[in-house]
Amino acid sequence: MPAPRLSVRSKKVRDLAHELSRRERRPIHAIVEDALMDYARKHPSESAAAFLRRMRKIGAAADEAIGEVEEAVEAHRRPHRGIDL
Repeated sequence: MPAPRLSVRSKKVRDLAHELSRRERRPIHAIVEDALMDYARKHPSESAAAFLRRMRKIGAAADEAIGEVEEAVEAHRRPHRGIDL
C-alpha cells in the first residue's frame, strides 16, 4: 500500500507535516487531525450576532486609537519650508 500523501499547496506546511510525522513516528493524518482539533478548541464557533458585536467593539476601540494618533500628529505638525534652489 502506498504511503498517504498530504495534498496542500504550501510547501512549508507539507514539509512541517512530514517532519513532525517522522519526529513523532505518527502518520501525517494523525498530526493534521490533532492540529485541527486543537485549532477548533482554541477558536470555538460563534453566532453571526456575537461575531458582529465583537467586530463593533474592536472597531470602536480602533477608531478611538486612530483619533489619538491623529491628534498627536496634528500637535507636532510643522509646515515644510520647501526646496532650496
